[in-house]
Amino acid sequence: MDDDVFRPVHREPAPEFYGRLRVVRTAGLAPARWLAEHGPAEGDFGTVAGVAVPGFSAYARILHPASLDERPVRWSAVAAAYGRTVAPTTHWHEVIGAQEFDRNSSDHGLPGVWDEHPWEGPTPPAIAEVLLPLLTRHTRTPDHCWFGLWEGYGWLDFDGFPTFETPHRDRVLLSGSLADVTSPATGNDDIWVELPDLWWPQDRAWCVGGDVDLVGTYIGGSPELIAEVLAAPGLEAHPVSPGDPVN
Repeated sequence: MDDDVFRPVHREPAPEFYGRLRVVRTAGLAPARWLAEHGPAEGDFGTVAGVAVPGFSAYARILHPASLDERPVRWSAVAAAYGRTVAPTTHWHEVIGAQEFDRNSSDHGLPGVWDEHPWEGPTPPAIAEVLLPLLTRHTRTPDHCWFGLWEGYGWLDFDGFPTFETPHRDRVLLSGSLADVTSPATGNDDIWVELPDLWWPQDRAWCVGGDVDLVGTYIGGSPELIAEVLAAPGLEAHPVSPGDPVN
């Protein structure tokens, strides 16, 4: 048998910075204790609270858009083309009438409506750019934020780095300003560079959560913040509850 079949995937050594966000190397990872002590428990896995931390007054789900000719397409537009509607917890495969495990099949698409499935993974950079001014208005510490990046994305080698645990995920801690959260993807030709999965400010006014397996971003925060997220013209968002399932 060809040994090349089992050749390990090459991973670049993790740098000191991820974009402009600094990788925290201290073993204590004190800022992440908030998540460990008050964050999601194992039983929350697969729920809104398991992604965006329990305890906030309000939550929203932001749908990652599909696309047509590389232009974003809202789920509501796709659903309307199929004679369907989108509810707060609707799955993408329900929108297009596919089986759950065929939701990313290249055989799907509808001419003139959509030709690419929604981004599956943490918050897409275009959505992050819309969120930044909203989140900035609702924290006293926009220049002092923390971020969690799943160590398993595979292209960087974080072996030996301290990590903190959330349900089913070990994450590297990053620090920096909120404005720099999109910097890992800025000027990078690799479209698969992921933004951090978790974002929260030092004052813990809100938490943004995503995951490698999701086609939505979840936010917990004040009713005022969530109202702005739901009303933002550049976002397709729905109100959700902490116990709602994620997808």
